[in-house]
Amino acid sequence: QVQLVESGGGLVQPGGSLRLSCAASGSIFSIYAVGWYRQAPGKQRELVAHITNSGISNYEDSVKGRFTISRDNAKNTVYLQMNSLKPEDTAVYYCNAYIPRSTLTFWGQGTQVTVSS
Repeated sequence: QVQLVESGGGLVQPGGSLRLSCAASGSIFSIYAVGWYRQAPGKQRELVAHITNSGISNYEDSVKGRFTISRDNAKNTVYLQMNSLKPEDTAVYYCNAYIPRSTLTFWGQGTQVTVSS
């Protein structure tokens, strides 16, 4: 069992930056792959960044070059550094941790990111 808590969201102006954190407790976090998802009002939840348990990352096209996902297994935390934020990045951001090739998957409660002037 894993408990996930996201933090770091808030209101930022276009062009600004935020760093989201996903802190895990309750299990050996290093074996989990982690994804950051977002869901804007009236839209489906979408995967924006993903990092494997070995540290390989990939990104949705609209955030490539602006967002960076990283993990610190010693701190049981995954980060999402978001730069050059745009109004269309406004959404609730969720982290998801799962064990590859298993049915074990866990979600955090989400953190609101609002990009507006």
